[in-house]
Amino acid sequence: MLNLDIARIFNEIADIFEVKGENAFKIRAYRKAALTIETLTQDLKVIAERGGVKELKNIPGIGEGIAKKIVEIAETGDCKKHRELKQEMPSELLELLAIPRVGPKMIAKVHQELGITNIEELEQAARAHKLEGIPGFGAKVEENILKGIEQYRSYQGRVLLSKALPYAESIVNELKKLDVVEQIIIAGSLRRMRETIGDIDILVVSKRPSEVMDAFTSLDGVEDVIAKGTTKSSIIINGINADVRVVEAVSFGAAAHYFTGSKHHNVRIRELGMKKGLKINEYGIFRGDERIGGEHEEDVFASVGLAYTPPELREDRGEIEAAKENRIPKLIELSDLKGDLHVHTNWSDGRDSIEEMAKAALALGYEYIAVADHSPAVGIAGGLNEEKIPKRKEEIERVNTRFEGDRIQFRVLNSVEADIKSDFSMDFSDEILKDFDVVVGAVHTKFSQDRETMTTRIVTAMENPNVDIIAHPTGRLLRKRDPYEVDMERLMAAAKDTGTVLELNSFPTRLDLNDIHCKMAKDYGVLIAISTDAHDAIQMGAVIKYGVATARRGWLEPEDVVNTRGLEYVLKMVKR
Repeated sequence: MLNLDIARIFNEIADIFEVKGENAFKIRAYRKAALTIETLTQDLKVIAERGGVKELKNIPGIGEGIAKKIVEIAETGDCKKHRELKQEMPSELLELLAIPRVGPKMIAKVHQELGITNIEELEQAARAHKLEGIPGFGAKVEENILKGIEQYRSYQGRVLLSKALPYAESIVNELKKLDVVEQIIIAGSLRRMRETIGDIDILVVSKRPSEVMDAFTSLDGVEDVIAKGTTKSSIIINGINADVRVVEAVSFGAAAHYFTGSKHHNVRIRELGMKKGLKINEYGIFRGDERIGGEHEEDVFASVGLAYTPPELREDRGEIEAAKENRIPKLIELSDLKGDLHVHTNWSDGRDSIEEMAKAALALGYEYIAVADHSPAVGIAGGLNEEKIPKRKEEIERVNTRFEGDRIQFRVLNSVEADIKSDFSMDFSDEILKDFDVVVGAVHTKFSQDRETMTTRIVTAMENPNVDIIAHPTGRLLRKRDPYEVDMERLMAAAKDTGTVLELNSFPTRLDLNDIHCKMAKDYGVLIAISTDAHDAIQMGAVIKYGVATARRGWLEPEDVVNTRGLEYVLKMVKR
């Protein structure tokens, strides 16, 4: 778990730098290092012990200064710079960064002008209209802050899937090292791959549960042992609640089902069992006092006449009825994907070159990637302008030529993420857009437009024959920004009529479209593109699993997803 701890420390350093108004380059360096480390498959402790600073510097985004801090953290559990920065700032002040609509500059101002150090003080000041006295603040800012605090409190107790899953996998990997562990799985909402997680549930089969409990409660990063029992223990590890249960092998399947399904799904299963004279619980399947099954999850479904249902679907959203009629879909797998239709390079706000992104795509077994750098309207992204477009196209052609001998089927698609402007126009003229292989339309401004206006804005883009895909269609950022107001049924109907593909953006803070909307798209017959929106080569491979998980929760099969098709099909599709 050291990688995740190091990433957390570097993100906290970047947070403090932002509040202090430090140089943007320093902030970006720590953010980039944290992101790289979060997705790194190698163990930094092993690298640090083996090759020290010299070998760590070979990792993209890790310079000498950060490499030295990694070595220090690996040896001591923290670094001097982190400790010093935390002493300079009230600990509760950093919590303000988690509030939607509240940025580091705003935090710095309210702290300097009013001495505000925590959420309660900020809320009181906003309600008393004390913030209006700060230059640049006003009634609207106060209103947004109060809305943000309300949102923040509604998120409390839940963490993003992308934060919980790596910790859960790390716990499982540590416990697997014990000889006494016979079987182990992640359970709960995390196994269902919900976008936010309340806690981590882990299920273990062992004949010596006390040794499992000892190991679990002694893991690196444990902040508190809430309870330690003979077969169940609860801890807080890096701010997340985690539980482990040890069960007998004969109950493992029943327990896995019981501790995975949603409450409503489990109630439906128990009701079906009662109609057949069965009692189904976490210990097994019983007829009277006789255990008749429970060793395998399939036993539970078979006992009530249902086809096996994948964990992601166990939400009581129609899976029971589908399982009765043997209509459970063959859900999409990561291995079904043949390309990524939305990535960025250093031609806009990406960190890697076109060639580096192409190599990463080839390593994933892809046939294509659409390099969709931003159009000029997203000023902060340093997007493409008319002068850059032909130069980037030349580089794409050079890269494609370079890879022809290795793999004829692979191709970098000359693409763009073109802004859908608030006046309904596209950021480039049709004359320019028609020359791209793939045009990804996206909303990046004026999120507060009313439902009718926003819907018409996106539908107008769909009606443009040059626009192939609509990126992150609801604009949400998990725990940061609510979706904008949009009529999803009208969007689906327009996408169907125009042949426009809707994106499922795999970036962990987006997962947009969500699972409900993916199911809606399937019902409408609208194709989905599972894309990463990756801004570097590591991200491309690291975040796609979250998009696939969301697609599975949305009942999507390979035929529902455009980028399960090969290059030839995709090229025909975008030339509609």
